[in-house]
Amino acid sequence: MSEETRSETYAELAAVGPYGVRPGHALITMVEPHPGHEYAYNRWYEDDHYYAGAMAMPWMYAGRRWVATRGLQELRVPEKSAVARPVTAGCYLSTYWITEGRYDDHMKWTVGINKRLNQDARVHHDRTHVFTSFQDHEATVYRDGAAGPRDFHALDHPYAGLILQVIDAEGPEARADLLDRLRTRELPRRLAGSPAAMVTAFRPTPLPGDRMTYVKQVEGVDTRLTLLWFLEEDPRTCWTEHFADLETLGGGAGRVELVAPFVPTVPGTDRYVDELR
Repeated sequence: MSEETRSETYAELAAVGPYGVRPGHALITMVEPHPGHEYAYNRWYEDDHYYAGAMAMPWMYAGRRWVATRGLQELRVPEKSAVARPVTAGCYLSTYWITEGRYDDHMKWTVGINKRLNQDARVHHDRTHVFTSFQDHEATVYRDGAAGPRDFHALDHPYAGLILQVIDAEGPEARADLLDRLRTRELPRRLAGSPAAMVTAFRPTPLPGDRMTYVKQVEGVDTRLTLLWFLEEDPRTCWTEHFADLETLGGGAGRVELVAPFVPTVPGTDRYVDELR
């Protein structure tokens, strides 16, 4: 294909299909760099992969990296997690929004670019994917109603912290009931008067069969919900008062498999790397 033909293809693709701002889909990936490789991993992700492996891709329009220091890791529950083994595993979290209705288009590109990056030795292999999945947006619950940033602003707004929460229901119908209960009752009650401005709820989707082999297939596709709590305060200053009992969220309608607080990384720096162990 000639350079001119490729350029024309871009113009044709831009002229059709959805192009709204709603985060219809997300990539949520929690990773543990192998001991001794923390600085190298952080520099690779900050300097190359965040851009070449994520933000430069079509329809992935917002992203943010988060980090859990050792002190934040020790706040996690439950001790026996179905997501992180041990529960402290996964000190870096990356979150990305994908334009609603563009999931299939994005997936074709991401599989292709990651194969190319791997072939070109631009993939850092001294890491473990603890929790990595593409997810479909189900709901956003706001503390302040129509006031304040919307969910499509969330990864650009300077939030001081984030909580990743994973809940497993007994089955697809139970998950639908749990989501309704969270959206209409429990999350509004929890958000009121708290430092959390919003909670976004997602459900995981299966990874394609031709994914990279170092990323395991997604678990809980029919039963799991992933919640992202966006905090206006550092979680370390408000944990006990507002979030220490999140393991009980759902009132028994689902099993909380992970509650993990993070703070945002400082792009272009190695801040917090020396606080991971």
